[in-house]
Amino acid sequence: MTAHSLSVHRLSAGYGDRTILQGLDLDILPGRITAIVGANACGKSTLLRSMARLLAPQQGQVLLDGKAVHRMPPRQVARIMGLLPQSPLAPEGIAVADLVGRGRHPHHGILSRWSQADDQAVADAMEATRTLDLAHCAVDELSGGQRQRVWIAMALAQQTDLLLLDEPTTFLDISHQIEVLDLLTDLNQRRGTTVVMVLHDLNLAARYADHLVAMAGGALHAQGAPDEVLTEDTVRAVFGLSSRIVPDPTSGRPMMLPIGRHRMA
Repeated sequence: MTAHSLSVHRLSAGYGDRTILQGLDLDILPGRITAIVGANACGKSTLLRSMARLLAPQQGQVLLDGKAVHRMPPRQVARIMGLLPQSPLAPEGIAVADLVGRGRHPHHGILSRWSQADDQAVADAMEATRTLDLAHCAVDELSGGQRQRVWIAMALAQQTDLLLLDEPTTFLDISHQIEVLDLLTDLNQRRGTTVVMVLHDLNLAARYADHLVAMAGGALHAQGAPDEVLTEDTVRAVFGLSSRIVPDPTSGRPMMLPIGRHRMA
């Protein structure tokens, strides 16, 4: 496993004439888990899309191993960095095993053929996500949670050293959310995979991430270890929410308790 570097320098990005990210600087910690949190429309997905070279910068740049990622050949990037986007779309009628197998495409040249190593990578990814029993099912006939696990399997089958995931726990019940986050942690600890993920659940982000990035208004509000970032002041500034921060009795990490207008006596 190679520890690739990924960084963002003075990045401004958006859609059309609308700028979402404004002069953003960020260094991803190689071999660690980074979670990006923030309110809706704060720029989390835009940042992830920019790092994955799906969105060209308006200003600044994204560097992968010191090279501007948007100037690198797509196949070269795809061999190093995998992406699970938000709400991906599958071709109509495609079977689960075929979709997961598409994660192997970056490893194939013009003359290379499907190999036993490809079969093994797909089988391992499906076993890890508990989707082997769905192999012959059509993706568009699955539940939202099943589809999400299949997409994660495709990202795992790509076997990249860097993995970017935009809300990987979407559509999953709490048991499958924990299962996916445990899986990503296993991948990080066993293979040294650098994981960058956008999460909505602050407490799960604080529990699983080594590095927490809090965004607000298209800029970084705070970054660092979870116990440095997840504070009552940060929650108020980023989400406009009053809260209490207490130790998580399971992990010892900070845990956020929201304070609403209605409280039980």
